[in-house]
Amino acid sequence: RETFAMDSVALLERVSDTEPWTCAGSVGPRPLGRPEDADVDMPVGDHMALALSGRVLPAEDRRVLAAFAAQAAVVLDRQRLRSEADQARSLAEGNRIRTALLAAVSHDLRTPLAGIKASVSSLRSEDVEWSPEDQAELLAGIEEGADRLDHLVGNLLDMSRLQTGTVAPLIREIDLDEVVPLALVGVPDPELSVDLDVPESLPMVSVDKGLLERAVANIVENAVKYSPPDEPVLVAASTLGERVELRVVDRGPGVPDEAKDRIFAPFQRYGDAPRGAGVGLGLAVARGFVEAMGGTLTAEDTPGGGLTMVLTLRAAHADRTPPTALDQPLIRTTAQRGRSA
Repeated sequence: RETFAMDSVALLERVSDTEPWTCAGSVGPRPLGRPEDADVDMPVGDHMALALSGRVLPAEDRRVLAAFAAQAAVVLDRQRLRSEADQARSLAEGNRIRTALLAAVSHDLRTPLAGIKASVSSLRSEDVEWSPEDQAELLAGIEEGADRLDHLVGNLLDMSRLQTGTVAPLIREIDLDEVVPLALVGVPDPELSVDLDVPESLPMVSVDKGLLERAVANIVENAVKYSPPDEPVLVAASTLGERVELRVVDRGPGVPDEAKDRIFAPFQRYGDAPRGAGVGLGLAVARGFVEAMGGTLTAEDTPGGGLTMVLTLRAAHADRTPPTALDQPLIRTTAQRGRSA
């Protein structure tokens, strides 16, 4: 339109000679709806035309316009191919998620349900007289299965919220030592499996307390699953400029560089996952929640072997004065509590 000093230009197309013209793209006021109404009509193939209004062009300008029209048709085809490819990827991703959900229902959800049902049936049986020890063991199995179900369903719901964009963080200033100990409640034997080092002098962070607690819980639980039984996971926090960094360090098998980003995708479990390791949503949910709060979650190699998850958050007040002894939260670091239960 600018090159040829036109009022309007429209790229028109139709499916066949008997079908009406439709506008694939236009610029300028009152674009034309038919090539017959144009001051300049430049056909592009059998069913496409460039329709210009404003003035009649000399022959030499029409030759240049033909190149413009051909290029416009190529760009339109490329856009449509890209859109079709995006739709195909979206359909493939949907199919992959549905397949993973079926696998989750058939195994990861079905297994604890089967254990719960077996334990309940045993307790209700009148043919066997269970000792108090046996009853306690069966009840513990029921509780463990229910906890696994609650965790799996919670992660499925969280991922659904992330994918539909319904996560709305309530950002406020809190201390990390208010959140991290709460996130360890669901970890088996946290006193033995986790070493905690969260200094009370850290600046406050601007986060959603609930989302951060869930993210840290998923990260730590994942690290504990892959760590050797005699190697506790280290959860350590420190200040990095205007940000606060929380590192979850394990001594497990680690992850190669080319797979470090893939482990954050939904339904991904790298390598031979431990039995009962879940549907592979924990790290995906954790990263989604952290990014929703304006933070980052990345994976690094642990020196000497293993994987380190690095959670970085905004510091609310980098120059915050450390709390006094009266208002310090009660939290025991590794040096204070040792390794005893």
